[in-house]
Amino acid sequence: MLIPEKITAYLDKRSSNIWSIEMDHQKFFQKIIVVPSIAESDNLPALIKSLEKNDKLQLHSTLLLIVVNNAVSSSNEVKEDNKKTLKFLRKLKTKLNLSFIDACSPGKEMDDKNAGVGLARKIGMDLALTKFDYLSLNKNIMICTDADCTVDSNFLIEIADDFNRNNYEAAAVNFAHNISGNDSETKAIICYEIFLRYYVIGLSFAKSEYSFHTIGSTMICTPEAYVKVEGMNKYKAAEDFYFLEKLAKIYPIGEIKTTFVHPSKRASWRVPFGTGRSIERYLSNKRNEYQLYDPKSFVILKNWLDIYFDQSLLDQQSLIKISRNIHPALHLFLNEQGFEKFIHRVLLNNKNASEIDKQKHYWFDAFRTLKLIHYLRDIIYPNINMFDAIDELLKLMNIENKISRKTDIPDLKTQKEYLLMLRKIQS
Repeated sequence: MLIPEKITAYLDKRSSNIWSIEMDHQKFFQKIIVVPSIAESDNLPALIKSLEKNDKLQLHSTLLLIVVNNAVSSSNEVKEDNKKTLKFLRKLKTKLNLSFIDACSPGKEMDDKNAGVGLARKIGMDLALTKFDYLSLNKNIMICTDADCTVDSNFLIEIADDFNRNNYEAAAVNFAHNISGNDSETKAIICYEIFLRYYVIGLSFAKSEYSFHTIGSTMICTPEAYVKVEGMNKYKAAEDFYFLEKLAKIYPIGEIKTTFVHPSKRASWRVPFGTGRSIERYLSNKRNEYQLYDPKSFVILKNWLDIYFDQSLLDQQSLIKISRNIHPALHLFLNEQGFEKFIHRVLLNNKNASEIDKQKHYWFDAFRTLKLIHYLRDIIYPNINMFDAIDELLKLMNIENKISRKTDIPDLKTQKEYLLMLRKIQS
């Protein structure tokens, strides 16, 4: 297979030759699912079984590529579990096109400085570039998910259809944790998923261009988009946030709403923050988890974005005064972020309206958006009760809320109703 020049240039510059694909296939693929796996021998079979339920024609053009990984300094327990995973994969009889990358055996382990989920994803995604069918008339699609997830039986066909019909270069697939139980883990994951969905709905209300979920097990892009943003980063956590942020600066992030990834609700040591650590924190009762950003912060963000991206505004310097009028705290934040320097260095030195708009988009990115919300939380609008926050935000959005509650933290049944309502809003 002749690999396009841009892909080859990326591989020559940014990929490593330490790792290789084992149980390789002679053919090439339109979809490649990249899965990092560290001490996941108990969970991988469930992911594989869920993928096997997908359409046979879709499975024929799909490769499942598992990156079994650990650091040099990982515990013996982790290393033994990874050995078990390698043995399982080598013997597995499956209808899937299955390959794996050994990044865990002596001599192939990840170095301690860089080892983590970011590097594991990067190893798999870089090598996936060599296995796409670049002669295909359909889009080639790189799919990220995690070893402790399962997927719906229409997962592959809905992704393929959406990418080709909408000409996506990058997207996030819908997700839903299992909330059928009433145990502590279920209570924790309901609380966490509400937090995730509330933030993105708040960004959507504010008309932010970054109103999408940044969850590693739901990320999808084309190989061309992947190399355009110079590939996956090596961060030990939040690798998904920064990867999707890079993509969003160039491409709209599509939303695939008709199929679901089902992430695990377990506590986990694997990353320093994120789902697993949030569940662990909830279970340890270290702080009140039933709190969310005050909706007033999203109102400030909305008012700011309305004027910030107003192309009829010809005097860019007037943004400084306008920000103070929106709220003094917004003005202070922008001042601390060097906004005036950005105006003089970039905006005033550019006469092209589309270039100015692009540079604004780059500057006020997903990370700076989150920093503003955190700044407002810390300075003027502290977090408020979770369910009060949802009620207030939905009222601002003119969305009817028929849920009634009599306490600040309602019973589990009512909490589930809130979460299902938020899912429906985003479906």
